[in-house]
Amino acid sequence: MTMPTPLHSPTATDAPWWRHAVIYQVYPRSWSDADGDGIGDLRGITDRLEYLADLGVDALWFSPFYRSPMADAGYDVADYRDIDPLFGTMDDYDALAAKAADLGLRIIVDLVPNHSSVEHVWFRAALADGPGSEARARYIFRDGTGPGGSEPPNNWTSVFGGRAWTRVTEPDGTPGQWYLHLFDTGQPDFDWTNPQVHAEFESILRFWLERGVAGFRVDVAHGLIKRAGLPPWDGPAETRDITGPTNAAPFWDQDEIHDIYRRWRALIDEYSTPGHERIMCAEAWVTPPERAALYVRPDEFHQSFNFDYLYTPFEPAALRDVIAGSLALADGYGAPTTWVLSNHDVVRHATRYGYATTGRGALGIGPQDPQPDAALGLRRARAATTLMLALPGSAYVYQGEELGLPEHTTMPSEFRQDPTFHRTHGAVIGRDGCRVPLPWVKDAPAYGFGPGGSWLPQPASYADLAVDQQTGVKGSTLELYRTLLRLRREHSLGTGGLAWADGFGDEVVALVNTGGEGGAVTVVTNLGAEPVALPAGARVLVSSGALTGDGAVPTDTSVWFTVGAA
Repeated sequence: MTMPTPLHSPTATDAPWWRHAVIYQVYPRSWSDADGDGIGDLRGITDRLEYLADLGVDALWFSPFYRSPMADAGYDVADYRDIDPLFGTMDDYDALAAKAADLGLRIIVDLVPNHSSVEHVWFRAALADGPGSEARARYIFRDGTGPGGSEPPNNWTSVFGGRAWTRVTEPDGTPGQWYLHLFDTGQPDFDWTNPQVHAEFESILRFWLERGVAGFRVDVAHGLIKRAGLPPWDGPAETRDITGPTNAAPFWDQDEIHDIYRRWRALIDEYSTPGHERIMCAEAWVTPPERAALYVRPDEFHQSFNFDYLYTPFEPAALRDVIAGSLALADGYGAPTTWVLSNHDVVRHATRYGYATTGRGALGIGPQDPQPDAALGLRRARAATTLMLALPGSAYVYQGEELGLPEHTTMPSEFRQDPTFHRTHGAVIGRDGCRVPLPWVKDAPAYGFGPGGSWLPQPASYADLAVDQQTGVKGSTLELYRTLLRLRREHSLGTGGLAWADGFGDEVVALVNTGGEGGAVTVVTNLGAEPVALPAGARVLVSSGALTGDGAVPTDTSVWFTVGAA
């Protein structure tokens, strides 16, 4: 085994936390229900924070818990400075934050700047004050076309299906202007050419920074600016369906958007001190990768989600290409690469990998669709995670993946709540299947999620995957994650250098992370049909699955090992 020119140079082991952190996404309504209403809440999260500390993560990212009518599971925000009663109170948040700090867990909150709720005080004022008003200028209102303005201002469609425009009734009761909503009708887009919008969000940033948050995950970070004149667009609204550069669409990834984030970065830097750095992470579904990398220039975001990696097929050449390409682009701007396999918007990777084709796949899987091979999917998911957590940079873990949870692929239609499902009349299954509440205790109501059931039904397969069924059980997925996260920290893999490890064949992804004081760690992921032998003197630290009787790595399995003395 030889080690060629490095792919990535090591970072100082005392680098800021966000350069190497493992960040765990908590979807609050599906984490734990303390009050018995069937929906997770802040007290439920607080009660189980020790679980996350024991898992070994560094920070928590919370999907929205703000006051909201929940047209899109809280991504339609009515008040950015308050907690929705569904989740608790600001006192509950403060108690959660205090306990997290005691456990050494940082908190990152979701920020939703592209749109608000129709129940936001600004939008209610926009409706009440009418055309030409100062309140209406904070959103994108336009007169309609056709006879009497009866047709939308242009042909844009919503990411969730249907028109991107809704007509309002004016204060005098007559049909009036149309407002833009790239998502649900309950999510009107802000007009970011308006200085009041800029000032309001800078105030919101300060509000949460002064409450001690470690940073922000910025929702739809690529969508704030719309091209002047709102020209027609005949292509799809969903970024993942656009062929060619994302910014060809006049509502995605426009160049002027970066001016906003430069101002935000300067503001956030005011609150950063050594050891207590504050950060921003972009949700920017942008292609090509060269344009996505612009979001992590030194004066903009600290991180951006690596969606190219998330959707890369579980194939050796594709994995090698995306790892090398991701590191090269991020290194070009001095930023860490982020690695992610699942989140609340995509089919869980334990299910995606249960198919012959393992790339992007559909946006949701229903009972009428071909069903995955659950055992294959979990075996590959464990191998993929073992590879991912050996890579330098920052990694994101979505709640429940540490249990090996699959997508709920047989959920009956009557339970589905995702607006995508309803706006497309079921043509797009949507995201409910990855948002199902967690199983904590096999033999408890709702598998221990809470005494009042769960807001989405849990599949029967969750029983044997519950936390109490995996804790302390050798070989369980939960114990695999705990081991990987412990070893990642002990060997300083998040700040290590990276190089290809030669001599393993084309069907293997093999890398050496130079690590820190714990010594170099080699990761080998075998995607071929035949077992792969390890070099003489290899000391296996962890394996995603059982090795063969003679210590070789079977298909769809990853191992970490060192060479030399223990």
